[in-house]
Amino acid sequence: MIKIIAGGKKNQGWVLEAVSEYQKRMRKPFDFSFQFMSEERLSGYLAEWPFSGREFVIVCDERGKNISSREYSEMLSRAFSASREVVILIGGAYGFSNFVREKADFLWSFSKLVFPHGLARAIVAEQTYRANQIAEGRPYHHE
Repeated sequence: MIKIIAGGKKNQGWVLEAVSEYQKRMRKPFDFSFQFMSEERLSGYLAEWPFSGREFVIVCDERGKNISSREYSEMLSRAFSASREVVILIGGAYGFSNFVREKADFLWSFSKLVFPHGLARAIVAEQTYRANQIAEGRPYHHE
């Protein structure tokens, strides 16, 4: 199971629609839950670092590493094989503190471009679905 926690302003309809569509298609262990909170609440939540170390925490951050869809699929599969729950953090307009970036297991950059947090949520949902399809050898992903 993947837990996606996102901060920022309220979800727009198209974001909810996109995330919901991919969420319906997911198969275990790539299925995900989505938790949304205000940027201030997310900052407070993460300041206490609520993770025990059993989770594999991915932070979406423009300063992170750019990886391929296949590498993302392999990363998730390795985490599942190690019996780790995957947590993906998507920040709001101001991103994350150095503390959060340093605590993460992986900093993930989608590209050198900066995206609004709504679009980042849709990208994470689609790429997680794509990772699921890659892991299962299905034809959704073309190389």
